Amino acid sequence: MATGHILKSFDEDLAELRALVAQMGGLAEEAIDGAIAALANRDTEAAAAIVEGDRTLDRLEAELERQVVRLIALRAPLADDLREILAALKIAGVIERIGDYAKNIAKRVPLLLDSRGIEPLSILPAMARATAEMVHDALDAFAARDPDAALKVCAQDRVVDDFYNSLFRALLTYMMENPHTISASTHLLFIAKNLERIGDHATNIAEMVHFAATGEQVAERGRGADTLAPVAA
Repeated sequence: MATGHILKSFDEDLAELRALVAQMGGLAEEAIDGAIAALANRDTEAAAAIVEGDRTLDRLEAELERQVVRLIALRAPLADDLREILAALKIAGVIERIGDYAKNIAKRVPLLLDSRGIEPLSILPAMARATAEMVHDALDAFAARDPDAALKVCAQDRVVDDFYNSLFRALLTYMMENPHTISASTHLLFIAKNLERIGDHATNIAEMVHFAATGEQVAERGRGADTLAPVAA
């Protein structure tokens, strides 16, 4: 009976950790979507709310860290359980960083109030959707402890990289043809880079999920072509 009670209590602790990760992930997804919507609508109030809301992610990360320390100290988990707990801790830190990138995007909204008419801007919403989908799928893989789903997320990173490369080239050409848009276009490049980094972090989450579920590291993934490298004619 005592053993059964301990196991049930431990399972409840793990479920609470998973719930915290899911809550943080949901907030990060909303921040990405909200930041891009605020940019599209030139909504500075919505952008400010996203910047302020980042504090919630910080608070939840701190709460999860406290729970992980308590869980390890009281339960001394081993093998699969320990990998999952440590994965939750690392994933929480990655999600918090994703929230920071979304916050950085929102901070640029007031600087882009006059950016209407910049044609490459139309690529950003699709890139943001692909990025938010990666985050969502990576967290679903964690909730299900599904290593195969995690590997699919890793493969999606190429799509986000392609978006970034396409947008980089489009904005570079646009700035050359319209020098008066250089300032706004540079801000858009930073936003695109933030989205690309979110995709990288979603891949990191997926790799942690795969390791937690299997105990095996994901093979190092190849990188896309370097946008800054000379392009062959």
